[in-house]
Amino acid sequence: MSTTQSERLRELLEPLVTAAGLDLEEIELARAGRRRQLRIVVDSEDGATLDACAELSRAISQKLDESDAMGEDEYVLEVSSPGADRPLTEHRHYVRATGRLVKLHLADGGELVARVLTVDDEGLDLEVPGVKGRKPTARRVTFADIAKARVEIEFNRKDTKEEEA
Repeated sequence: MSTTQSERLRELLEPLVTAAGLDLEEIELARAGRRRQLRIVVDSEDGATLDACAELSRAISQKLDESDAMGEDEYVLEVSSPGADRPLTEHRHYVRATGRLVKLHLADGGELVARVLTVDDEGLDLEVPGVKGRKPTARRVTFADIAKARVEIEFNRKDTKEEEA
């Protein structure tokens, strides 16, 4: 997708996404056979529900039909949340991962799996799980020290909302 088309789509769609109380994370346009596929990824502090994605999909579809942003070719529109395995690339992604276990690939080549305790403008305060019966330890990592990061899926951990209930 050309940068100009990406920028044009972002300008056209971001106000709709923002009005729905969501953040526009990604716009991806790809070929799917003869058709093109336009994938819009949205998220929020509380996540993007299926209903919110469906409602936003209708609004985006109408907006695209009213404009010539997609040209004359057929396309398939998909509006979704980023999914559990999305990389953490923005400050807000780390904030949303507070309390979660993350896997960090460090700039020095090291790797670290730890729980995010707090996030500020410079980096993360982490709790590194103890190994072989040892107590967890605290660690500070700056954003400059992080090459890549992802949330680790925990199948046996209760969600905060479940714990409060």
